[in-house]
Amino acid sequence: MLKLFLWLRYLRKKKIVLLSIAAVALSVALLIVVASLFSGFINAVEATGQDVLGDIYLYPQVPIPRYRQLLERLESLPEVEAATAVLRTYGLLRLGRGDVRAISISGVDLHTYSKVSGLKKSLLRQKGFSGLPSFATAYSDAKGGFVGIGVLGKPDEQTDEYDFEQIKSWFGKKVILTTGMVIEKGKDTAGGSAKQQFKRRVLSFRIADIVFTGMYLLDSQNTYLPIEQVRALKTDAAGRSGPPYEEIEIKLVEGVEPQLMLKRVRKVWEDFAAEYLPEYPASSLFLQTSKQVQEWFVAEIRKQVAILMLIFGVISSVGVLLIFCIFYMVVMTKRRDIAIIKSCGTASISVASVFIGFGGCVGIAGSGFGVLLGYIVTKNINTIEEWIRVIFGLKLWKSSIYVFEKIPNQLDIRATCWIILFAIIAATVGALVPAIVAAKTKPVEILRYE
Repeated sequence: MLKLFLWLRYLRKKKIVLLSIAAVALSVALLIVVASLFSGFINAVEATGQDVLGDIYLYPQVPIPRYRQLLERLESLPEVEAATAVLRTYGLLRLGRGDVRAISISGVDLHTYSKVSGLKKSLLRQKGFSGLPSFATAYSDAKGGFVGIGVLGKPDEQTDEYDFEQIKSWFGKKVILTTGMVIEKGKDTAGGSAKQQFKRRVLSFRIADIVFTGMYLLDSQNTYLPIEQVRALKTDAAGRSGPPYEEIEIKLVEGVEPQLMLKRVRKVWEDFAAEYLPEYPASSLFLQTSKQVQEWFVAEIRKQVAILMLIFGVISSVGVLLIFCIFYMVVMTKRRDIAIIKSCGTASISVASVFIGFGGCVGIAGSGFGVLLGYIVTKNINTIEEWIRVIFGLKLWKSSIYVFEKIPNQLDIRATCWIILFAIIAATVGALVPAIVAAKTKPVEILRYE
């Protein structure tokens, strides 16, 4: 009870202690905002990868005969919700006279691909429709396809937003796709190696819908077409085809751990390959979870986060020195009170615990205010960034640079708990030396002339 009385008395009489609470609060808020923004960015990258690649990604690097049978075998597993095949390649998209864009082409079966990926929620026109999306257009005689919003237009330099009225004017317009295929043709008489020949292929289609994922790299490159049309572009009149080949993407039932399913998926593929691809080299199989596919990129981001948190942690350690100075000043100005308490029989350890406990209370109070401030800033970071743009004319976040349209604004609970713990420990350590000084106070020397 005495300790609580002294804590409240010092807090009431020594307003400078509020400065130490403010220092802890600002340090905690800064670290929480930084940790949350980076963890949100990592989560957004992994979620986007899961939307694009599914939970498990299988790429045999060879043509898959009767791939639909492979999909049926995979979907027969109770843990698999859906499986789809995707044929990816590259090409040039002609939008108009002198307007040609380099694009990434994804040949998909919309019936299965929509179940595996988050494509439908990214469509401007069909995301509100019931049922599965369709490549159909109002022109019955024309082929349809989906085009990324960044292929058709660029976001405004100041607001980083698209002109959706201008973008929607592309619905139904005809565009021309140019791609090619490389096939082997005979043997080179000199070296005995196979000759390769490139053939240009052209396809015209109408824009049935526009894809807006919010991830700039995807929106500025991706075009989606029926898988049969893309396969036809990669096959010559003789039925010969070249790379790329089909990729298999698998979506698991909610709650199933992708890492634990790799062995079962591999077994399904091995049984299928033994039946239809007897000479298939097992070493050619690329089988990973979507998180593993992006692991190299995410690992580099985590390294940068660790370095940045270390730098800000060192900067925030100034708060420890501030607590030390303030508490040392309190001890020096309250030596008479300390001497009276000790003269009444209070042990030195109890006197020290008063200031150590007070330091812990400062850490707890500062952490509480810091968490509140960090939460408010994190949740409203996009609004704050917009205010900075309007007031100072400075655009801090551009989707063309930072990949995503919006700044991630989810609070990282795990990092917040660690930051609070370290803040309380740091505040306690800052009060440790003043507590030792207080414990060593000798009442006889202080009260001799009182």
